[in-house]
Amino acid sequence: MLDFLPIAAACFGIPQYLPQILKLRRTGDTAGVSWAWATLTSINNAAWFGYFMASGYWTAGLPSTAASTLAGTLSVLLVRRGALNRRAIGWISAWSALLLLAAIVGGRIGLGTVLAAASIVQVTPSLWTAYRTARPTGISAGTWSLVLGELTCWFVFGLHKADTRLIVLGATGVLASILMLARARRAGVPSKCQLAA
Repeated sequence: MLDFLPIAAACFGIPQYLPQILKLRRTGDTAGVSWAWATLTSINNAAWFGYFMASGYWTAGLPSTAASTLAGTLSVLLVRRGALNRRAIGWISAWSALLLLAAIVGGRIGLGTVLAAASIVQVTPSLWTAYRTARPTGISAGTWSLVLGELTCWFVFGLHKADTRLIVLGATGVLASILMLARARRAGVPSKCQLAA
């Protein structure tokens, strides 16, 4: 039964950035939402797609593609709303180059090794932005609830397959999601009952 967890992860993962996109389009509120997080999410999910395909985790291809595309869309929307973090462009470019180099030199294992740190690299800007913003009303609780669901599935699946990379991805994602949901709740962001927000 645990072999079906990637399908459950896909159900959470495919739509996970839609609530944030819809909220941003509806309200224009970027308070607490990190452009660097959205951009890194897009880049990292493109790299995860390569790792999943090389590992034979075929069902993971669709959610990683959806996450990469939707997070990229969110990144563009944030730029249009003036949320571009110019200081982050350099280290995001360096991270992208490192992922590419790891894939070229080390193949699946090399890419997977670097991707073990990807979730930490990816969620740090979101936590930093949310916790440094006095009232992060732009955060979508719906997005972070779906992220929590998806990465819980990957954490358990990683334990089942003894895949350290997936365990690290899942554990850091679960922790980050819980912290983001707690921050959104304290900021007065609508709760899970209002996920469409």
